[in-house]
Amino acid sequence: MTPEIAVLDIQGQYRIHTELYRSETAQSTIILVNGSMATTASFAKTLKNLHPALNVVLYDQPYAGQSKQHNRHQTLLTNELEAQVLLELIEHFDARFLLSFSWGGLVALTALANTPRRIEKAVISSFSPRVNHAMYDYLERGRQGLAAGNRTLLGNLVNDTLGKHLPHLFKRFNFRHISNLADHEYAQMHFHIEQLLSAGGLNTLGDAYGIAIPVLFINGAWDEYTAASDARHFAHAIANSQFIAVQNTGHFLDMEHASASQHCKNALLNFLQPMAVSAFIQGKPSHTPCCMSA
Repeated sequence: MTPEIAVLDIQGQYRIHTELYRSETAQSTIILVNGSMATTASFAKTLKNLHPALNVVLYDQPYAGQSKQHNRHQTLLTNELEAQVLLELIEHFDARFLLSFSWGGLVALTALANTPRRIEKAVISSFSPRVNHAMYDYLERGRQGLAAGNRTLLGNLVNDTLGKHLPHLFKRFNFRHISNLADHEYAQMHFHIEQLLSAGGLNTLGDAYGIAIPVLFINGAWDEYTAASDARHFAHAIANSQFIAVQNTGHFLDMEHASASQHCKNALLNFLQPMAVSAFIQGKPSHTPCCMSA
């Protein structure tokens, strides 16, 4: 797949690297929202699962990936500013669907609370509104590593916690990426962590009460950091919400093994395009349940 690459000017403040994977057979477009410090490359598996059923848009935040060379990094971005970038991209690409991963869920839910007129459905994966004990410990260790400038600690931290179920090759890529970020990227990460810890948790539930579109929450059954049981707190805020826990899978879902990838693909396309799903899902269904209600 060869993307259409563009660097877009957002509100005269940020230059955003975007990749549009267009499909001749697709009728709708989905935009994907990265997790903390991740880049477009992090969505390689998800892209394959969604294309060609959908046109797929990937982008890098102003401080990360292929966007960072186009920006000056004079100020740190708040969650609200990142949400404004996302809202502009939704309009530009006429995106009807949205999918976020991990801390990208915070940006996605903030954007959805602004009721973007084009978005019809959204998927929030590996995210919960609660900073539980495991997540608090992860964030605190991350804060200490950032304060000390310990790149090795930071590289190992993700693999030892959120990424504990990833294949060895993915862990190598993770370590190399996280331990070699630019100084402004570490500063941005530190800023996000300080905001979360100083607030004593997340403030996403209040914003979520304004979200009326169907929202699917997907969590790994083995994920103790953004637990499926915690994600169910959104049921009180979002009336049109659904919950899936993918069995035998941790935080990184479709990246962890082939079965998880297939199960995630089925869940995504069944939710986003139930009438067309049979045309795109390949292979025989499993004889064991792939997921359960969280």
